[in-house]
Amino acid sequence: MTYLYGASGHAKVIIDILERNGITISGLVDSNPEIKTLMGYEVKSGLGEISQADYNVLISIGNNTVRKRVAESMVGRFINAIHPNAILSDYISLGTGIATMAGAVVNSDVTIGNHVILNTNCTVDHDCSIGDFVHISPNAALAGNVEVGEGSHVGIGACVIQGIKIGRWATIGAGAVIIKDVPDYAVVVGNPGRIIKYNQPK
Repeated sequence: MTYLYGASGHAKVIIDILERNGITISGLVDSNPEIKTLMGYEVKSGLGEISQADYNVLISIGNNTVRKRVAESMVGRFINAIHPNAILSDYISLGTGIATMAGAVVNSDVTIGNHVILNTNCTVDHDCSIGDFVHISPNAALAGNVEVGEGSHVGIGACVIQGIKIGRWATIGAGAVIIKDVPDYAVVVGNPGRIIKYNQPK
């Protein structure tokens, strides 16, 4: 049995991916008791039965912090949802709980951690390292040898040149151009990217 945790717009995309891969979805769970159905699937409240270790689960929550908190509270078998129109090299290392959307491209010798979102049309080039709970947004582009630390969010359309290290729980703004390393918790915007503030430690 396969369940999704989280019944939002992000879940709608994952439902489509799983259906396209012929995976039967048993239902969804969400903390909001007012959500009863999503795209024809029943939505239950609370972790309930999907906390059991013998069920397949994917956390369908876009927020990195919340996704980590949920993941740490669950014992189910985490699965991956990879859109059939994504292009993933045979020479990569994939964790679990990963959502990869249509048009995403991941090239050789890339390491991807657990519970990562590779969103629509993003590109991750050779020898990159993507930490747990990272979100690479639509149309974001990482050149070769880029490291993205745990929980960081690379915004829509952002570009990161080769060899850059982005720290843990950092935020790269939409359209930013990153040409220097980014420290932990930094919020970076603009072209070239500049730090405007810091996120609170998680």
